Amino acid sequence: MNILIIGAGGREHALAWKMAQSHQSGDIYIAPGNPGTAEFGTNVPIQVNDFETLKALAIEKNIELIVVGPEEPLVNGIYDYFSADPATAFINVIGPSAKAAQLEGSKAFSKHFMQRHQIPTARYAEFTLENYEAGLTYISNHPLPIVLKADGLAAGKGVIIALSQEDALTSFKEMLQDKQFGEASSKVVIEQFLEGIEVSVFALTDGHHYQIIGHAKDYKRIGEGDTGLNTGGMGCVSPVPFMDASFMQKVEKTIIAPTIKGIKEEGLVYKGFVFFGLMNCGGEPYVIEYNCRLGDPETEVILPRLQTDLVSLLAAADNGTLEDVNIQYQEDAFATVMAVSGGYPGTYKKNIPIHGIALAAGLADIHVFQAGTGFQENAIVTTGGRVLTVTASGNTLKNAVQNAQNALANIQFEGMYFRKDIGFEFP
Repeated sequence: MNILIIGAGGREHALAWKMAQSHQSGDIYIAPGNPGTAEFGTNVPIQVNDFETLKALAIEKNIELIVVGPEEPLVNGIYDYFSADPATAFINVIGPSAKAAQLEGSKAFSKHFMQRHQIPTARYAEFTLENYEAGLTYISNHPLPIVLKADGLAAGKGVIIALSQEDALTSFKEMLQDKQFGEASSKVVIEQFLEGIEVSVFALTDGHHYQIIGHAKDYKRIGEGDTGLNTGGMGCVSPVPFMDASFMQKVEKTIIAPTIKGIKEEGLVYKGFVFFGLMNCGGEPYVIEYNCRLGDPETEVILPRLQTDLVSLLAAADNGTLEDVNIQYQEDAFATVMAVSGGYPGTYKKNIPIHGIALAAGLADIHVFQAGTGFQENAIVTTGGRVLTVTASGNTLKNAVQNAQNALANIQFEGMYFRKDIGFEFP
């Protein structure tokens, strides 16, 4: 079957790599893609929210499967757009309807959903300009730290962890009155701070059944030892040692199964990935957030570990056989390390030539997934803060991380930085 992958980052590169291995794959198109995705298919210069042009491409190229990478087109209703037209309604679009995508698109929606279905999560309250004064009082009486979240999509920047009431009140004003995140912060959710270790679990659902396809621990701080500013993710490891059978059983029983049951009971149209952002609080899992797609850079570590044919898995989500699929994983440990531009997550230079990608990618059991890259005068250059990831396997997580770092030593660009301590707390 012909496949269209929507997106341009490391996640989409990993998806193209994985799907190209399937005997069911025909022609693969990536919109808009990057230099890495071009190795496995044809990049087409169409932006992720240009639904009309994407539909024309899907019809022209006889697309039968669409995988939506980023969250914005999902929240904007790409599933509904393709489903509403008889010319494209038959296409297997992997992604929820716009209403179901509110599980990611609105923090308040997801909190209400978890409350209705008794899914463990942090205590919360929500405020708008209409009850602004009540919000000030709530913050003043709230124990520290205080978590403030912009209700809508804010490109991963809409979460503030305030260590003092003064900082929380300032952030609250900036979000609501100063519209720091535009419409995304027209409503603010204030949450209890959960103490623990953050992890992610990924499932594929058809709205009735589900399959867990992987889990990972992401490292979001820019500095080693988990210090400094938050980023989009500096690396991941999988499997996570403490996520043993006992812990995963709790996750399934108290979180995943009730979530899928809730989706079904509420009549939400959902055929796609569910990202469960969790906090392990003393052995008990709590939901921090839902995402309605695969994460990045988690995708770059869970897909190499996943042994099951991904295209067959996505087809099963469409034809009613998802619960019959046998999910298999590679036995090794996997780690992915992100190389970023100097200055990230602040200001950084772009269009810097990158050297050594082919050399690193040619090493045994090494995968280089490009994220913020582009072509310039037949050379690959940096175009973003998070530039590329290197994924490696090993018989332990420590070995996997070391193998990824060894491969990264072959890649150079001005200002390149990566954390050398991914997985530091595991043997």
